[in-house]
Amino acid sequence: MNDCHQCLGPALGWAAQMAKAAMDARVSRYDVTPVQTHVLLYLQRHGGRVPQHELADYLRVKPSTVGGVLDRMEEKGLVRRSVSGSDARRRFITLTDKGAEQQALFQQSFLDAEEAMVRGFTQEERETLIALLDRVIQNLKEDSEE
Repeated sequence: MNDCHQCLGPALGWAAQMAKAAMDARVSRYDVTPVQTHVLLYLQRHGGRVPQHELADYLRVKPSTVGGVLDRMEEKGLVRRSVSGSDARRRFITLTDKGAEQQALFQQSFLDAEEAMVRGFTQEERETLIALLDRVIQNLKEDSEE
C-alpha cells in the first residue's frame, strides 16, 4: 500500500486536526480556551464536582499545568476550588453557575461541529464509524501495553 491516500494513520491525523480546528473556531467566541472547554465539559459530565488530580489525569497534563488552567478559570468565575475537609492536600473543582451557563452555550457549538463532520452519513454509517474508531483505539491501547 504505497498510495498514502489509502493510509489510515495520516487520514486519522488529518481528520482529528480538522475536527479540532472546527471545534476550536466554534468555541473561541465564548472567551474560553479549548482546554477550558474540556474542563467544563468534564465537570458537567461528572456532576459538577471532581478531584483536581482526576482532572489532571483526564487532561493528561501535570498537576502544575492544570493548576494554571484552573487559576484562569477561577478568575473568570467558571470554577471554584476547595479543599477536602478530611485531607487538606486534596482539592476539589466545582463548576459554578456561570461555568455551567458557558458550557451550555458552547455545547451546541460542539454538536454543530460534530454534525458537520458526519453530514450526509446515514445513522448506520455513523454507528459503524464510531464502532470502527473504538476498535482502532482499543487495538492501540493493547499494542501500547505489550
